[in-house]
Amino acid sequence: MSSSGPAFASLTADDHVTGEAVALDLPPASLGSRIASGLIDIIVTVGLLIVIILLFGIAVLQTDGALAHVAPVGTMITVFLVIPTTIETLSRGRSLGKLACGLRTVRDDAGPISFQHAFVRSLIGFVEIYAFTGAPAFFSALLSSKGKRLGDHAAGTYVVRERVRLQLPPPALLPRTSRRGRRNADMAALPTGPALAVRQFLGRAATLDPAVRHELGSNLAADVAAHVAPPPPPGTTPHDFRQR
Repeated sequence: MSSSGPAFASLTADDHVTGEAVALDLPPASLGSRIASGLIDIIVTVGLLIVIILLFGIAVLQTDGALAHVAPVGTMITVFLVIPTTIETLSRGRSLGKLACGLRTVRDDAGPISFQHAFVRSLIGFVEIYAFTGAPAFFSALLSSKGKRLGDHAAGTYVVRERVRLQLPPPALLPRTSRRGRRNADMAALPTGPALAVRQFLGRAATLDPAVRHELGSNLAADVAAHVAPPPPPGTTPHDFRQR
């Protein structure tokens, strides 16, 4: 079946994950895209810091000297720790820079991050990005297979591309046991998520651990069964049904 445009995959709540905890469709973000998103975040953070310093500066001029000493500390904590942690927690791993570049931070098992993950990333990010001008973060990401900076190593996270162009293999040939009933099969259009997951699974099945392949394949077959009538003939194996 031809397509009117390039196919894309997006990270969704029902994204299929293998036993090795890797989402089938979404590879780690490249170093270049991470640098681009990081620069956007730095520009926004520095701009926000300047605005808050000006506001606090105007406020403390009318108060005592004690508040003038507390204000800079409160400003630093708010800008570099509270705001980034809150944004990444509420957006489930997307800062402004990641949103602009189509990236998202996920756990090592490909699940969504929590407040703890976002807090650790922001805390260590202040040291490696702002205190040391980003050098530790750059070399850590350069040496890591998943592009992890030090904050990612400490938090147990990494950054993935949320929307990527898919290079789908040709459709798999039907086995003989499935060809017998294909003329009478009534197959509804599969939802985008399961359809992409099945094609990606078939293309990578040979590289997966046998136990993981069986478990994930059986789950995919169960998802597809809801959209196929009549059911597969007796004796059809789960592997044959997935290609039916």
